[in-house]
Amino acid sequence: MPKITVDNKEIECRDGIPVIQAALEAGWDVPHYCYHPGLSIVASCRLCLMEMQMPHPKTGEMGWAPKLFPSCQTPVKDGMIVRFDSEKVQANQASCMEYFLIDHPLDCPVCDQAGECHLQDYSYKFGHAESRMVESKIVNPKKDIGPRTLLYQDRCVTCSRCVRFADEVSGTGELCLVNRGSRTEIDVFPGVPLDNALQGNVVDICPVGCLLDKDFLFKQRVWFLKRADSICAGCSTGCAIRVDQNEEVVHRLKPRYNPGVNDWWMCDEGRFGFKYVHDKKRIVKPMLRRGKEHETPVWDALSDIVEYRFEQHVAKHGAASVGVVLSPMMSCEEAWLLAKFIRKIAPESTVATGFVPVEGDDQSFPVGCKPDEAKFTIRKEKCPNRLGVEMISRQAGGEICDFDTFVKKAGEGAFSAMWIVGGYPNPWVPKPLATAAAKAELLVVQDIFENALTAEAELVLPACAWVERDGCFVNHAGVIQPFERAVVPQEGGRRDGQYLFEMAGYTGLFTADRVREMMAEDLSQFAEIAELVPVPVHQH
Repeated sequence: MPKITVDNKEIECRDGIPVIQAALEAGWDVPHYCYHPGLSIVASCRLCLMEMQMPHPKTGEMGWAPKLFPSCQTPVKDGMIVRFDSEKVQANQASCMEYFLIDHPLDCPVCDQAGECHLQDYSYKFGHAESRMVESKIVNPKKDIGPRTLLYQDRCVTCSRCVRFADEVSGTGELCLVNRGSRTEIDVFPGVPLDNALQGNVVDICPVGCLLDKDFLFKQRVWFLKRADSICAGCSTGCAIRVDQNEEVVHRLKPRYNPGVNDWWMCDEGRFGFKYVHDKKRIVKPMLRRGKEHETPVWDALSDIVEYRFEQHVAKHGAASVGVVLSPMMSCEEAWLLAKFIRKIAPESTVATGFVPVEGDDQSFPVGCKPDEAKFTIRKEKCPNRLGVEMISRQAGGEICDFDTFVKKAGEGAFSAMWIVGGYPNPWVPKPLATAAAKAELLVVQDIFENALTAEAELVLPACAWVERDGCFVNHAGVIQPFERAVVPQEGGRRDGQYLFEMAGYTGLFTADRVREMMAEDLSQFAEIAELVPVPVHQH
């Protein structure tokens, strides 16, 4: 790996990356607008210029070159010496910032980007305290450029990130630069709105308040938001995301850098698909049927009630009469706990992987590229953890099957007791399963919304949305990715992991880390993400 010297400090960096990327990774705050590691390099903002030592053309002696170099366009080379802390570099930064602010409106108090705006931050750190501009500013109109995005052109710094994204990543090319000089603007082609499946990313990569998300506009100040690292549950790609919430209400999802999975991007389907989390129709309390009456058992009694019902049923009909469906919307930890509980009560029970929703075909981007050349893919498999649940099912041993086989067996009367887990944001129950489940003597349904199964269930358990729990998912490529809880369950609810933890025979507080440590004893794949220091766990 090459070593370069930045501001008299030697750093080791990855081969082939630009100097700016090496400096940023090493902790330097190098101002920049046009540079983005996932896009082509245009070196247009000139804010990241640096000084660099070069040999004198006549003497060959190393010295500081008379001109500045764009650090985004200069690849690292072993032994290179550069600096950003010189007067010449700082004077360039101040001059560039002054140009960027010539026509920029002073609307930070009403701008949605305030608090996470690079122009705001760089103006304070690298710019002047006051402006010398006395002429009238050029005022550009606000533009509605698509169903989800607004363009406030007067805030634009013409970094062209959004244009390059539409050309190079989404491949849809709706955006362009029009006019020249001080009149240059971002715009869409006439009759071609910004409406591709990845368009939300242009808001993420805009360094100022130029491109705005209509869905988030004027909803929250960003400094009020609490952030949690999570994994998108929209499809089997498993994008790393950040959940931004305030007062236990999710306001937006943003992508996190995750090399080899989603890199810097996420799709609109995942970005805006979280609204069901706060749906008032969700199941939030357990419901127990006693004859024709329904009651809400207290959470502390739930474990004993479930265990007693299944033990009685197994004693009467045998362990083979029990069937369990583990939903691919569950985390690996939850699936492991439920499988452990069922295998303890009914060792010969059948464990099945739940319904796998599929929509159309995989979508590869840029549009028209070959799948192996894609920079981003939206998977047709609309669940986050099919492979993880299959892995848990195999480890649990005994009889296992897929969902279609389970439905067929249930229709043939193979199971008189069933525990079926859903958790899908959309209707999912096939009619043959609903018909078979209605005939079961003991039916436990764990789901997020009421459906044909919950209407017939003896016991209904509320399922949490993925933002309300922690755990890990296994994506389409077999990558195990942990995620953390962002918000608490709706009032009256309890996390699936907690009540499954108690049913499996453990006491205390459920955490995904504790369960992964136990899982790692049988599934070595989870050892790498389990905590190094074991946490004592007591079992009944």
